[in-house]
Amino acid sequence: MAIFVETDLACGPDDLWQRAADPVQHERWDLRFTGIAYAAPPAAGDPQRFDYTTRLAFGIAIRGQGETIAERDRPDGSRVSALRFWSGDRLSLIREGRGYWLLSPTAEGVRFRTIYDYDTRFGALGRLIDRIAFRPLIGWATAWSFDRLRLWLERGIDPGTSARLALVHGLARVGIAAIFAWHGLVPKLLGPDVIERRMMADAGFATDAAVRALMGLGVAELVMAVALLLTWHRAGLALVALGFSVVATTLVAATSPAVLGAAFTPVTLNLGLGLLAAIDLLTLDGIPSAGRCRRRPWIAGAAEARS
Repeated sequence: MAIFVETDLACGPDDLWQRAADPVQHERWDLRFTGIAYAAPPAAGDPQRFDYTTRLAFGIAIRGQGETIAERDRPDGSRVSALRFWSGDRLSLIREGRGYWLLSPTAEGVRFRTIYDYDTRFGALGRLIDRIAFRPLIGWATAWSFDRLRLWLERGIDPGTSARLALVHGLARVGIAAIFAWHGLVPKLLGPDVIERRMMADAGFATDAAVRALMGLGVAELVMAVALLLTWHRAGLALVALGFSVVATTLVAATSPAVLGAAFTPVTLNLGLGLLAAIDLLTLDGIPSAGRCRRRPWIAGAAEARS
């Protein structure tokens, strides 16, 4: 199945075209490429060619080429650009592909669409890797990049800044989830830990009731950890984590003040949790999300009908 991505941007078509067609600007927002450059000027009538590079880990780089095979301005104000691309790099899963961009004016700005497909290397194994991993990943990267471009055009958030915000948010969100997962599993479900039982006793729980309560809390914390990862771009559970850090510290101070001075005190744990939650919330507004783009043609058709 071809990769389809579409989004709406509140900007002028010329601004969008400049950011998409200029290789220097394009490589700044497109996660799929770390370098794009025009090849030598073409002879009269020949298509414009370009070279692209995608750098991976450990200094590995995959290189390829492409060419603009057609560009046209339509009477309705839309603009289309058809592309062909290929790679002779033996590490590249993509052997050859083709696709197009379409910019269509709307009442609010521009609708930006791309559809592309490609053939793979490595026979049946390559097709399997593409189907289960690579194609979903590159489709997500295209949509994430489109939203990164939207933030740049609509709100002036530099692509480098939005990428750093996304990284900071990701570290904070994973950190919060890891804290809840660890403290739900290790000192509760795999325990319960003696200090946790002592704090429950200080709060007035009998021994059996304390164990059951800790087991229930452990399950709830594991659910919270999973839910935090599933609601990656939503603020709700980060707010819950921030509130939890304050409430938990207050309750411990009221019922078990002796543990506040322990080497591994709940104060520093909940302080770290609260700060991670605050960082998560502060970065949410400026990060790209692939989920803001339409990824299926029938969804795009419904949006086009409404407009």
